[in-house]
Amino acid sequence: MERERHDDTDRLRVSDREREEVVEVLGKAVTEGRITLDEYTERAGAAHASQTRGELARLTTDLPDVPGRTLGRSTGALAPTPEKLLAVFGNEVRKGAWTAPELIEARAIFGDCRIELHEAEISARVTRIDADAIFGNVTVVVPEGTDVRLTGSAVFGNKKSKLTGPVTPGSPVIEVTCRAIFGDVTVRAPRKRWWS
Repeated sequence: MERERHDDTDRLRVSDREREEVVEVLGKAVTEGRITLDEYTERAGAAHASQTRGELARLTTDLPDVPGRTLGRSTGALAPTPEKLLAVFGNEVRKGAWTAPELIEARAIFGDCRIELHEAEISARVTRIDADAIFGNVTVVVPEGTDVRLTGSAVFGNKKSKLTGPVTPGSPVIEVTCRAIFGDVTVRAPRKRWWS
């Protein structure tokens, strides 16, 4: 009976969201050195082509569980729900007047992610951004004076803050943790408009 139920679950059709979750797990595995870029490319392509949960699950069976990202697992009640940006051979942008959550996860794999916070409503005292750039770029735009704490690693890539002014007392804290492999993670102020 148990086997039949398991088989039924494996045959369920998957959604685009489930495919994206697996691609994110694979992207994290690349940044941690668990799989190669070639393996990532092959598995990500298979994830996008997967039709059932069984097909999708087989792509991550040799990877450790990632809390909140493993297919079929729910996040803990206390964990903040992240805003996820994923750019694979493309661009993903979050800008304008939006409410920034406590946690933002940005993955750029042969693509570009851009997070603009200068017009966003930031209600949390600390906003965390988990940024992975693999042959891609993640750019975080914040107002001058923002307290940005940039940590992480860059291998054949760059992590840099282009902010030049002093931190404004009482400003929100933006913690950016990055992993850049042949890519760039950049924090900067918005560009000035000369015509305004």
